[in-house]
Amino acid sequence: MNTITTTNFNFPDQKSVYHGKVREVYNINDDLLVMVATDRLSAFDVVMPKGIPYKGQILNQIATKFMELTQDIVPNWLIATPDPSVAVGHLCEPFKVEMVIRGYLSGHAAREYALEKRILCGVSMPDGLKENDKFPDPIITPSTKADNGEHDEDISREAILANGIVSEEDYLVLEKYTRDLYQRGTEIAASRGLILVDTKYEFGKTKEGKIVLIDEIHTPDSSRYFYAEGYQDRQDRGEAQKQLSKEFVRQWLIANGFQGKEGQQIPEMNEEYIASVSERYIELYENILGEKFIKADISNINERIEKNVLAYLNN
Repeated sequence: MNTITTTNFNFPDQKSVYHGKVREVYNINDDLLVMVATDRLSAFDVVMPKGIPYKGQILNQIATKFMELTQDIVPNWLIATPDPSVAVGHLCEPFKVEMVIRGYLSGHAAREYALEKRILCGVSMPDGLKENDKFPDPIITPSTKADNGEHDEDISREAILANGIVSEEDYLVLEKYTRDLYQRGTEIAASRGLILVDTKYEFGKTKEGKIVLIDEIHTPDSSRYFYAEGYQDRQDRGEAQKQLSKEFVRQWLIANGFQGKEGQQIPEMNEEYIASVSERYIELYENILGEKFIKADISNINERIEKNVLAYLNN
């Protein structure tokens, strides 16, 4: 299957390139960033050996759409999308934390809660909750931004400030933006018959010192969604929730003995499974955005991206 898993472009005035878990970011003249969303699949902070067809296009188009839908409440880094898998934006200095916000007891929070922990990232979680119950109010549970191959770590607001990772003045802005974006995301999700369960945001500072939203927003890789219809009935019956997120990949990996721990082997993903993951991502796209997914030409993805980005930069 034709996928984009690595890039090796050399654009005009290119200063450097950063290879993240999923995205590759090209610095153009210390002014612009060209961000390529690859088809790499990352779970438990480990990149899987094979790419997922159309995944990069899906993530890029969801993220850029949500940046358009939230730019009235939070400024973002985006300038243009010259290719279905590419976003171009302002060069920013990223904050070294990811702002995770949770409206429900799910995923990592639920796993910690099951271990009898009631404090997550310095934030109290009330007793008496079942997995996937709604929190009285959304909680912000930040994590450190790990280098590629390293695990992100939970961190409290107090530790972020005490260690000077983010100044208090800036952190108050990050918290406000996080809550505002989650509120808007929740409203948009509700209009599509979905619940935005939890999500993470990344922020950076422009050269002018302005705090902006960067990277992805409200994608199935950075967010967890439930179907709203039947949510309460499933909770009352103690059943698993129907969800739209990358969690289905994590559950498959766990069932096949992999959680990213030392000594564990990544299970083999055959072509049939990879095709099913691709179809699932397309389903996610169509539900989250409420529109049909149009597949880009993937006969030669690298060539297509290079041509489109060069045309943009030369203009």
